[in-house]
Amino acid sequence: MKAEDILPDHINTTTINGLTIRKGTVAAFVANAKTYLNKDSTEDDKKRAELLMLEALPALQALSIFEVFTIADQGLAKLVKTHLSAAATVN
Repeated sequence: MKAEDILPDHINTTTINGLTIRKGTVAAFVANAKTYLNKDSTEDDKKRAELLMLEALPALQALSIFEVFTIADQGLAKLVKTHLSAAATVN
């Protein structure tokens, strides 16, 4: 399956379980994770990246990302797991 089979070029969002997910959500999460993990990133950049990653978690969960992929960095994996668990207890 090709990317355009999932989301054609002219469509920028999809809806899964009532949640609108933008094209580029996964790539944005990866870019923010790289900033968060980069030892040369400023603390402000790391904090912003963290907030943006956490904001993306519901979309990534709806896409089943964490059922297929694991996060290699243990600290980042723990952050994500903690927030996914907290969200699960709220819902």
